[in-house]
Amino acid sequence: MANQITLDARIRTATGKGAARTLRREGKIPGVIYGHGREPEALAVEVTALAKTLMSAHGATIIDVAVDGRAPVKALIREIQRNPVRPGDVIHLDLYEVKADEKITVAVPVHLTGIPDGVRNSGGILDHSLRELDVEVYPADIPASIDIDVTNLTIGHSIYVRDVTLDKVKILNDPNVPICTVVAPRAEEVVAPVVGEEPVVAEPELIRKPKEEDEEEPEGK
Repeated sequence: MANQITLDARIRTATGKGAARTLRREGKIPGVIYGHGREPEALAVEVTALAKTLMSAHGATIIDVAVDGRAPVKALIREIQRNPVRPGDVIHLDLYEVKADEKITVAVPVHLTGIPDGVRNSGGILDHSLRELDVEVYPADIPASIDIDVTNLTIGHSIYVRDVTLDKVKILNDPNVPICTVVAPRAEEVVAPVVGEEPVVAEPELIRKPKEEDEEEPEGK
């Protein structure tokens, strides 16, 4: 189950790019909180407080958001917009308020545990192709991650979405999609010589084309 984290926020009345730039210069990040059955509210959060929250949040983490001293509400970090030039800088935060008695759809990271048999004993390569699973779940039952043991996986075999079962969680992905596969190591292609075929010896390239016997010397030579 996800950890509970508290984030303090303030209502902001000024909106737009100019107001957002002013907030960031003051060490704050603009954001918004919305959800089923509530009006969206524009927020501002301290950069340091948000950084601490993001360090503690793993996967689909439910956090307690306290707005202007009101009683905290449960919310999911729905989207984090980052500076494309400096990805470490957050420029906007979207929070989605959740209700304890309403299921939500979230993406949960997939963690593979163990060393596959096909890697350990046959030199295979583990291809982890699906790194998140979309699930429908009550907020209190959101797993921090989905851990899959790959110890017995041999070369040429896969673990599919249909192979994963979770209590209180409905997986929404196509059941026939592979999550991971152990593939055979790539062998370097070696071209074998044909038996009885004479080796071809390349003639040296002439640096200067020899002059034809009937070719006239240019004038002035």
